[in-house]
Amino acid sequence: MMSLCPNPNPSFLHLHHHRHRHRRRPFFVRSLDAAQSFDFESRAVDRLNAKSKLKIAVVGFGNYGQFLARTFAAQGHTLLAHSRSDHSAAAAAIGASFFRDPHDLCEQHPDVVLLSTSILSAADVLNTLPLGRLRRSTLFADVLSVKEFPRNLLLSALPPDFDILCTHPMFGPESARHGWAGLPFVFDKVRIGESEERISRCNRFLEIFEKEGCRMVEMSCAEHDHKTAESQFLTHTIGRILAKLGPEDVDIGTKGYQTLLELVQNTCNDSFDLYNGLFMYNKNATELLDRLDFAFTELKKELFGNLHDILRKQLFENPEESNELIPVTGQVQPCCWYGSLKNFILKV
Repeated sequence: MMSLCPNPNPSFLHLHHHRHRHRRRPFFVRSLDAAQSFDFESRAVDRLNAKSKLKIAVVGFGNYGQFLARTFAAQGHTLLAHSRSDHSAAAAAIGASFFRDPHDLCEQHPDVVLLSTSILSAADVLNTLPLGRLRRSTLFADVLSVKEFPRNLLLSALPPDFDILCTHPMFGPESARHGWAGLPFVFDKVRIGESEERISRCNRFLEIFEKEGCRMVEMSCAEHDHKTAESQFLTHTIGRILAKLGPEDVDIGTKGYQTLLELVQNTCNDSFDLYNGLFMYNKNATELLDRLDFAFTELKKELFGNLHDILRKQLFENPEESNELIPVTGQVQPCCWYGSLKNFILKV
């Protein structure tokens, strides 16, 4: 029987077998990384993202400054920190650079200098900064709980080329422990340059709080102080008055009473310097204390009003003929608050 392919060349068979095996080999698709050096679109996006980030110097890196800085760092901003106390470990924990010397801090040329000191120390800290080492268009912002005081301070202490943004996040580490969403953030663009770059920088700083879901409220510093005296200062005052009474947790306390205990804890967790600053640097605080005192007096008048006639009888008539409310004869002693009521009635 004749073969169709007589005496094939062995080398030919090997080559044929090799090609046949090559054709049956699995086919793999390999691609280059999309972000190559010649990928101009990707590079443009990277530049845009980098441009949206800020270099923020937090001056006053205490509890509140660290609280804000953690969110700044989470959003990818470059952080510099300065404080009179050594908080270098806390700064390193969030990737911030800590500077003990304010000259070294300013030589880093931050985009934003954020004043996060106590109200009482703000002026002293600001005076230690070598402003001449900063760029002439630097944006200064503050997060103090009063606003007219830092506004006037920054306007008087900073060169006219510096931008000024006064802000007040109306929350802290305790009230914002579950996030910033829905919490009010008040701001006043006191002095922002007209150039596109300076307007953009201010807006990028405000966007930090917008991205966290804050309720953004643009308001003048004067209006802020008027409204916070009615809310923040009043809250702190009531909390500290209750603290003076020394309320204790009881097993039959109502929900309202538990709310009062929480108010005492929340307000007294803040330093007295904060409360003192709210009083000293908000001109509306004194008026509110006067109104609070007047309101308490009016409330006492209302409470004691129903006792007025009976007590007058007991004070000015024969006690034996008028013992409707407070027995004063025999072995029964007057109520413990009788003397107080007597003095109050005599005053009014």
